[in-house]
Amino acid sequence: MVKTRVTIEGMMCKNCEKHMLEAMKKNLAGAKKISVSHKTGSAEFVSDAPIEETAIKEVVEDAGYTFVSCETV
Repeated sequence: MVKTRVTIEGMMCKNCEKHMLEAMKKNLAGAKKISVSHKTGSAEFVSDAPIEETAIKEVVEDAGYTFVSCETV
């Protein structure tokens, strides 16, 4: 299992968290245990294999937020 943390700008409230969570659930194949926080401006998830940064960036930006970075541990 691989854990990924994504830094996101533009989320302001719980509705933003919900919107980002739904976008990730729908569009990031293989992502599990997704959590999103507008307070920290981040999302975390686990996956069996690393997910391409370009795919993550596309999901974040298509949802209307700014992708800053992602880190896989």
